[in-house]
Amino acid sequence: MMPFFKYWNHNNSSFLMCVCVCVCVLGWGGVGCVQVTQPFLSPLLPRLLPASLLLTDHYKPENCILGVRCLHHIVLNTPAAELRQWNTAEVVYEALFKHLYTTDAAVIQPILWCLLDLLLVLEKPPCTPNPSSSPRKPCRHDDVLRLMLTNMEAEHKVALRRVYASALPLYVDRMGVAICRHMRRLDRVVLGYLEVRDPSEERSRLKVLRALQNMIRFAWPRMTSRADVVLRSLLKFLLDVSSDSDLDDSLKQRLMSEATLCITLMDCCCHGNLQVRTNMLSLLPSSCVLLNVVVAET
Repeated sequence: MMPFFKYWNHNNSSFLMCVCVCVCVLGWGGVGCVQVTQPFLSPLLPRLLPASLLLTDHYKPENCILGVRCLHHIVLNTPAAELRQWNTAEVVYEALFKHLYTTDAAVIQPILWCLLDLLLVLEKPPCTPNPSSSPRKPCRHDDVLRLMLTNMEAEHKVALRRVYASALPLYVDRMGVAICRHMRRLDRVVLGYLEVRDPSEERSRLKVLRALQNMIRFAWPRMTSRADVVLRSLLKFLLDVSSDSDLDDSLKQRLMSEATLCITLMDCCCHGNLQVRTNMLSLLPSSCVLLNVVVAET
């Protein structure tokens, strides 16, 4: 049995007192537990971990966020071998994974960042080269990314869309070539997000463009079959951005440069054979015209 479960069974009053201390110290002072770093945190793990897990299940979002912050600090400042002992990391993962179904953006954001670090404790990244000839097997990274994409595809709240979009490039980069397992859904999510404005900073569309760049770099052998759909969406995006008078010139230039980079990468995947219809290209401003794209007369 895990040490902190033994502690919970035999010393309930001290356990509840620990919860109160975490709430008071972290909630009011903003310091305390987060000031204890490796290697001094390990002896306190049987006391801090149960309290943090209990806080993540609190009905108040601010206390739930407090618990996630504690868990993230524990993950960052405890040796990976110690977290894997007694399946401690697995318990933390299960506690965090179920919160991905919540619709509170303030809660989802720290959970996504905590899971990104926790998954490195539980398993090797899917992008790690496998010296053996066995195929890459689905893992917890796939489970988290699959649920993220499912939530993103149907999400309409601006705050949640921004949170998911900010984490998507990091998860795509972590997956590496294994992102091929999620290509269809990722295509729908990325191209769908490009169609929706996100005033005034356009954070969602900027992050989604970077996720698309990562996807093209890692899954380039499979991008040829998707070139037409992706190119059509990117050209439509460039046209919408160039004609949007509400965007600042600097922000408009950033969006157009990121989209232009995506088209350049697509052209590299197609070995320079990417074709753009002349009538579509003529609608774009001169700053969007790519030298690497071959214009096909129609």
